[in-house]
Amino acid sequence: MNKPPRVRTGRLARRLGLHFTAQFFMIWLSVLTTIFVALFVLMYYLSSDQLQTGTPEAILDSLSVETIVESGSVELPEAWPRQLQKRGYWLQIVDARGEIAYAANVPKDVPDRYSAARLLRIADTHRLGSYRMTTMYEDFYGQRSLYMLGQLDLNESKLQDWFTRYSESGRLRSSAEAEIGGEVQRLGASLRVLDENGRTVQKYGAEAKQNFEGEEALELVRIRSAPGTADTGLSYHYDTESGYTWLLESPRAEAESPRQPMLRLILTVSGIVGGAILLLTLALAAWHGYRYGGPLLLFMRGFERMGRGEYEHVFTDKERRKIFRKNGRFRARYKLYGEVIAGFSDMAGKLAGSRDERRRLEKSREEWMAGISHDLRTPLTSVQGYGHLLESGQFSWSEQELRDMGGTIREKSAYMLELLQDFSLTFELKNHTPGERLEPLELNEFVRRAVLRYVNDATLPGTSFGFEESGGPVTILANAKWFQRLLDNLISNAVKHNEPGTPITLSLRQAGNDAVIDVRDEGSGMDEQTQARLFDRYYRGTNTDEGVDGAGLGMSIAHAVVTAHKGTISVDSKPGRGTRITLVFPAAPDI
Repeated sequence: MNKPPRVRTGRLARRLGLHFTAQFFMIWLSVLTTIFVALFVLMYYLSSDQLQTGTPEAILDSLSVETIVESGSVELPEAWPRQLQKRGYWLQIVDARGEIAYAANVPKDVPDRYSAARLLRIADTHRLGSYRMTTMYEDFYGQRSLYMLGQLDLNESKLQDWFTRYSESGRLRSSAEAEIGGEVQRLGASLRVLDENGRTVQKYGAEAKQNFEGEEALELVRIRSAPGTADTGLSYHYDTESGYTWLLESPRAEAESPRQPMLRLILTVSGIVGGAILLLTLALAAWHGYRYGGPLLLFMRGFERMGRGEYEHVFTDKERRKIFRKNGRFRARYKLYGEVIAGFSDMAGKLAGSRDERRRLEKSREEWMAGISHDLRTPLTSVQGYGHLLESGQFSWSEQELRDMGGTIREKSAYMLELLQDFSLTFELKNHTPGERLEPLELNEFVRRAVLRYVNDATLPGTSFGFEESGGPVTILANAKWFQRLLDNLISNAVKHNEPGTPITLSLRQAGNDAVIDVRDEGSGMDEQTQARLFDRYYRGTNTDEGVDGAGLGMSIAHAVVTAHKGTISVDSKPGRGTRITLVFPAAPDI
């Protein structure tokens, strides 16, 4: 018997689980990638903005975050040297030995190695020759570094030159006032000379932007100690002998302010990131709807066609081109549903087969009912005719004639009784399966007795019956009543459809864990069409030859009994060369 294909639900469940897990992972990977890219852009924007508007200390703070110092080597993003050059800065990173581990935009007059004393002096005075210096010490997991950010101070050099050439007792000589005033005026700058109390004693050039009146001492200390004075446009020189301070304030473009406040920037970037994630989610939702909704709509249309009984066209040619490639493989969109589509098509095929089988059985039933009606009418007409003749009293019958008439009535009645018994057996098999009451049955003795019944039957003169028993006991689980009916149907079928005297042999053997019974004859055999429909319930034909009685239910009953005993039945026959019917049953387990 053919078994239905096993549906591998576990494999399909694993595929679906892995597929949607991968989809979920890809979605989150896309979201995280978007967030990281946005954060990178934000950090780059902030660092660039800070480089444009921040103080040297803030620039070094941002720069150190992006610097990688490892085993004496230093790595810095390529954008930093270009940005520093635009602002007029140069950079050196000094290691623990005073060696230069990294340098960018460094002028030729800047040393390439420093002693400990010189580094201490630079850190204290914030100067290196004509350069203003901003330093930052860092100790990161044992990697010690000193960041030095330098910028050329032209005003400082000019102020030093003026003080050397034109000062007298710490103040500007009166003879040089016109020359200095004109030069300061051309520069658009302002020059002040402050006494030791911070009061302005001399003033030249444009109006000064810084107001030093009031708490002058505090202001001088602030200016002296502030490392960020380079970005104020203010240069100074303090004469320790006289106590006078020269201040030169140059015109300078206002520092570029940040384009927007930090909170507003963060909110803007957050909104852009949120919008990007929302658009990504909507795009993924639309893609999922297209990818997974399309096959579902395909199945819904298929169910509608199946509801109308169109099993052969459950998928149209256009839909098949959507599902399959030219080489017969599934397209990527439908590959996930490969087992479902195959099962769906298989179900439609089975439903189409069941419909065709039902139609065939209905047609066979109608033909069978017509044949049965004809078969019952023929013997019933004979019985009824003989009854009228006997009832009329118009004729005188000899004893032999009465005996012949009685024999004919008995034969016709027996024929009709057998038809009714076949009906009864058919309905009993349908409602009470013989597999409900199975008991161990030893077949050698049981089959021998079944054959002896036909050997001793006086109504079968000339017919030869044989039995070939197994070498040892063969036991199966069976219902004795129905198993007897099975053997009777097979033997009587061989007797009815062959010429009188045809040898009929039953053999029994054990093959592995199976018991095998062969019922073979050397009669007329069967053609392929008869073999194909031998076990159909309603297949018989309308043969009215009285020598072949029966309703055509015997072999269908035999097939049902074999199936109920978990066995198989097969036929091998050729016209003119006899027939072999083989029964195979599982042997009973040892008790």
